[in-house]
Amino acid sequence: MKTFLIALLVTALCAERASSLFCYTCDNEHSNWNCLKTYKCEDHEKYCVTTYSSAGFGKDIGHRITKKCSVDCPETNVNFGMAAYSTKCCSTSLCNFSGANSIKISYAVMFLGVVASLICVIRAGL
Repeated sequence: MKTFLIALLVTALCAERASSLFCYTCDNEHSNWNCLKTYKCEDHEKYCVTTYSSAGFGKDIGHRITKKCSVDCPETNVNFGMAAYSTKCCSTSLCNFSGANSIKISYAVMFLGVVASLICVIRAGL
């Protein structure tokens, strides 16, 4: 009986936890409020991924959010001045609640672009 209990204890300690990952999901939404539907990920999907993109200037900025389950973690953060793209991932259930991934249009980059353009215009004598 003692051997059986020890074997049972070893089996319980060595067994992999069978926990399911839940993520918020949406596809190409304008607002994070539209991205609060939960989804049970497949067993092989280990990450919740949030992709956030924005483009435009001032009041004409457009935002898009996509959330899903994923097998891998493709984190990116690209900023092109007036356009930006970011992918963040996490690995606990419902961890991708927020749609804001600290992605902002870089006003410093835009300012440097305007200054460089002005310098080119002045040097050309226009």
